[in-house]
Amino acid sequence: METELLPAGGRVLCAVSGGADSMALLHMLLERGDLRVCAAHFEHGLRGEEALRDAAFVETWCREHGVPCLVEHGDVRAYAAEHGLGLEEAARALRYAFLERAADTLGCDWIATAHNADDNAETILFHLLRGTGLDGLRGIPRRRGRLVRPLLDTTREEIERYLNEHGIPHVEDSSNTEEAYSRNLLRSRVMPVLRRLNPRVSEAMGRTARLLERDGACLDRQAAALAEAARDGDGFALSTLREQDPALSSRALRALWPRSLSEERTEAALRFLEGEGYGELELPGGTLRREQGKLYCGAEEETTALPEREVPPEGVLAVPEAGIVLRCEKTEKKEEINGLFKTYELKYEKIHGKLVCTGRREGDRFHPAHRGCGKSLRALFREAGLTRNERERVPVLRDEEGILAVLGFGQDERSVAAFGEPVIRITWTEEAE
Repeated sequence: METELLPAGGRVLCAVSGGADSMALLHMLLERGDLRVCAAHFEHGLRGEEALRDAAFVETWCREHGVPCLVEHGDVRAYAAEHGLGLEEAARALRYAFLERAADTLGCDWIATAHNADDNAETILFHLLRGTGLDGLRGIPRRRGRLVRPLLDTTREEIERYLNEHGIPHVEDSSNTEEAYSRNLLRSRVMPVLRRLNPRVSEAMGRTARLLERDGACLDRQAAALAEAARDGDGFALSTLREQDPALSSRALRALWPRSLSEERTEAALRFLEGEGYGELELPGGTLRREQGKLYCGAEEETTALPEREVPPEGVLAVPEAGIVLRCEKTEKKEEINGLFKTYELKYEKIHGKLVCTGRREGDRFHPAHRGCGKSLRALFREAGLTRNERERVPVLRDEEGILAVLGFGQDERSVAAFGEPVIRITWTEEAE
């Protein structure tokens, strides 16, 4: 058993199924004498009376040996159906969630599971058959958070010998012999053939996994440094990510993303990274966004769209989503207005129907006064360097025929008045009403 994973004096929760591996681990932990040991058993609700027998066995053994033990009964089939998962995936999710809760309840520093060298070899083969990169060939991690695997260098043969030498009872899970499960088929048919070629194949594959773990850890550190170098405010500089080898940029993307990404999703993200202009890519867990030379990772911020509000000819209108107030009055155009587009004098006779304040709309075009050309709001906002959320909060004054002014950008040529003509003067300030 790899003792350095569990420092002396700590409190460890041992995940105990009642099978050979977990009972050996529980006994080894107790034998150390320098740990406070607890146990936890999750009954998946899949094997009927046999599973209930296993749970009772674990509870009884722990009670007789003075080991605090928590047992929970789950319904894996219902959970799998509700979340669209396979039975194995659902069982794993529920089991590990229970172990975390149990560790919290019992005040444990560590959670130890009994994955062994043969389990690790089977996992590596399983990943290889499905197609994997370096990470998949690293096998089962020795440590993940407070989860540790002290038996990862111990073979199943060594575990069985330990059980016999110490007279430790255990139960057998009949589903472990069902070859309908891929892992069982590897265990019963493939691994025996590989042992004929190399009797110590599990140890050999474990050495490969350790070497790849070392290489992978080096790449992880470089990818983390790349991500930090690319960080630019709340996003990441596309130019910095693009200039790196895909081996690093892909790893940086996976590190930045809140959920694990398959090879297919990772390659899609890399292609997206090389694109130009505004773009979005839906990924499990959120949206990857490319905007103004930056990459934004994770869930998209909720955008508060500007609702349509009628603008009074006289009075005040608050637009809280944009953090501004409009002050309106009917008057005559008297002089040229200077300033940072804070005041607009809209020619009264050019306002058709209701005058309203809205956000941008699909297909909006704007003809800035005295410019002699038109431009879409999409292009205008992009050139101004506005993010998607900022674009949604730009107030637009319009009537039934279209845009009259875009606050902060100018007045449409259609609404320009000559001196002395009736206008609605609209002045906006950045304040809460």
